[in-house]
Amino acid sequence: MARQTRKVINTKSKRRIYRGIVHIQAGHHNTIVTISNIRGEVLCWSSSGACGFKGKRKATGFAAKKAAETAAKKSRDFGMREAKVLVTGPGQGRENAIREMFRAGIKVNVIREKSGIPHNGCRPPKKRSI
Repeated sequence: MARQTRKVINTKSKRRIYRGIVHIQAGHHNTIVTISNIRGEVLCWSSSGACGFKGKRKATGFAAKKAAETAAKKSRDFGMREAKVLVTGPGQGRENAIREMFRAGIKVNVIREKSGIPHNGCRPPKKRSI
């Protein structure tokens, strides 16, 4: 009996998304760049830790730039042309990540700051008794 080989054809094609949202979460220790469609369904993401940076170097602007560059390359598979940028967090890599989105050829329509504002802050520690 001769063995038959079947060709497997991948019928699922990549979705074409022309408009999306870029979420940049710039923390004190890491920068995470997530790209989603308008509904908020995540298409691709990258972070400075996923790009190979460790320790203090993860928090730098250069690491954030690399994370944004990697996420933008992944978003090209979906055909993304324009995006809305939502930035959260106090980290160093905010501006560098936004600049990298411009450089990647994604037209940025809106840049919106979504960081939480502390309202009266945390409760202070109890007075020390000696």
